[in-house]
Amino acid sequence: MSDKDGVSIAGLRKSFGALTVLDGIDLSLQSGERVAIIGPSGTGKSTLLRCLNFLDRPDAGMIRIGDLSVDAARAGRAEILALRRRTSFVFQNYALFANKTARENLTEGLISVRGLSKPEANARADEILARIGLADKAGSYPAALSGGQQQRVGIGRAMAMGSELMLFDEPTSALDPEWVGEVLDLIRTIADGRQTMLIVTHEMQFAREIADRIVFMEGGRIVEQGPPAQVFDAPQDPRTREFLRRVSA
Repeated sequence: MSDKDGVSIAGLRKSFGALTVLDGIDLSLQSGERVAIIGPSGTGKSTLLRCLNFLDRPDAGMIRIGDLSVDAARAGRAEILALRRRTSFVFQNYALFANKTARENLTEGLISVRGLSKPEANARADEILARIGLADKAGSYPAALSGGQQQRVGIGRAMAMGSELMLFDEPTSALDPEWVGEVLDLIRTIADGRQTMLIVTHEMQFAREIADRIVFMEGGRIVEQGPPAQVFDAPQDPRTREFLRRVSA
């Protein structure tokens, strides 16, 4: 991997008051690599994703995406906006604009962040909606969509931005069981295109299937990482073994 490929995180720290949530995270992703993060609730997994595009501002650390490097402690508005242009975020609660149609939810960022004209943005949005099986819902508002359809729009919005790194924060956790499969299938399709992904998930089988590498976090730190077969079938750290025993029980 050259210096201008992939993603690198070094010494990333975040505290909320006296509570340390990220305690010096070091993690690198090669371009096209899919990494799934697992671990107990409250261990900093979602905060890590949120810090990578400054939804939560890190206290310290370096973030590099491609040829852009940002010092979290010193980053100004221009650097933060540049970093956000390199990432796209899929939220667990969809985070769609309730007063905008499916198409408008996709075009918002294309116009305001990417600078596309409205016709260009509409064409891009319609292309993505067709790819995710929602061409007939372009004019529908979120309230008229199922949970699975809303999350697919959320994923489509991330796809439309063409970002170097896609961040998925437990993308199925808010879904009724009947909609989980369709969302996971869509993420698998995107992954097949070798999109660089960092996915926080509680779906262990999905993580095993989709990820090139599994990262286990606990207490704001990375405890263990490796190929899915190694982490799931022969974990080295006793904390990883205990977590997997509990979630499989």
